[in-house]
Amino acid sequence: MIIRKTPGELEKMRRSGLLVWQILEELKKIVAVGATTYDLERLAERLIAEAGAKPAFKGYYVPAAGRNYNFVLCTSVNNEIIHGLPSTKRVLKEGDIVSIDTGVLLDGYYPAEVTQEALDLAVAQVKEGNRLFDICGSVERHVTSNGFSVVREFVGHGIGTKLHEDPQIPNYIDPKNGNPRLKEGMVLAIEPMVCAGRPEIRVLEDHWTAVTKDGSNSAHFEHCVAVTTNGPWILTKP
Repeated sequence: MIIRKTPGELEKMRRSGLLVWQILEELKKIVAVGATTYDLERLAERLIAEAGAKPAFKGYYVPAAGRNYNFVLCTSVNNEIIHGLPSTKRVLKEGDIVSIDTGVLLDGYYPAEVTQEALDLAVAQVKEGNRLFDICGSVERHVTSNGFSVVREFVGHGIGTKLHEDPQIPNYIDPKNGNPRLKEGMVLAIEPMVCAGRPEIRVLEDHWTAVTKDGSNSAHFEHCVAVTTNGPWILTKP
């Protein structure tokens, strides 16, 4: 069931979305040669606590992994697509591609943050009257036309009082997937995941970190976007 949010609920999600944006801006300042991904974890956990929020990821149970997630961040580097575990042993080097994903629970609502261009094109499709496939197709066309591939095992999703809500949002058109019309109040976590090589993935022995099967680099960008009568409203960006 797709849950539509009221204007008041969207304002609450906006506040949590801006908090995520602020945290990511602070994290970018310490992404440098010699830093570890656990340095990012420690800073993010402190900033979330200082804001009076709760981390969305830490303690979240994922049936596919059969366990709870134990960090506030996912820090995925180079060929890691998503769900990379922060580690004191993962020291950043010059040229590393670092994807940082986090979420917070503030006022009862979650927000959720491959190329930036693909995400921008997808966001532009978030309009009343469009359909879900307008979003999915815009990502797929842009990525493949530039010689890259999209991950198929992981998708975007609706978001609200739960971290994951309907509908699922693949980064490609899947005829087996529903194609609902977009309506005011829907909030979508759109997250293109792009591979420089083949799209196939594998999950490491930690049961979390998803990497490209061929070892090629990957990138992941994300925004939470609300459908409004005035067009897309990005909740995770000022």
